[in-house]
Amino acid sequence: MIHRDIEQVLYTEEELRQRVKELGGQITADYAGRMPMLVSVLRGSYIFMADLTRSINLDVTVDFMVVSSYGAGTVSSGQVEIKKDLSDSIEGRDLIIVEDILDSGNTLYYLLDVLKARKPASIRLCTLMDKPERRTKPITADYVGFTIPDAFIVGYGLDYDEKYRNLPYVGVLKPSVYEK
Repeated sequence: MIHRDIEQVLYTEEELRQRVKELGGQITADYAGRMPMLVSVLRGSYIFMADLTRSINLDVTVDFMVVSSYGAGTVSSGQVEIKKDLSDSIEGRDLIIVEDILDSGNTLYYLLDVLKARKPASIRLCTLMDKPERRTKPITADYVGFTIPDAFIVGYGLDYDEKYRNLPYVGVLKPSVYEK
């Protein structure tokens, strides 16, 4: 059972549902009369992206990218790689980058630079979790679900070594699991 690897539940399924609904309401108000494109940074944001999309009361389009700087570790390698690029043009579009966690900022800083060169009308960043203590790049999110302490979290799409994504809550992973 994967729950035995969780030290503490940070956010319950209900708390996540409520906060995502609130974020969807904010985005709906901010983009009234427009049709933003939500770009999910896979894999960690797929559950958040699905719930967020359903909570936005506007026409939206979606696209997906796979960008990585972690591999199987718990600390960013600093080397960013686009493994899957967008399928559609973003020129002239209002983009909302949807990310699971804003940590060091390395990946998103690089990604935003790449996307700005493609001439979107605007780019905003929506992150489920913000971990400002670990930030090494000058980047902030426009929409933040929760600001969290410097702990290794999993669940609701967030993983460690591709496991724990299916937990319905966000919890702190026991250090004994990743310090092996």
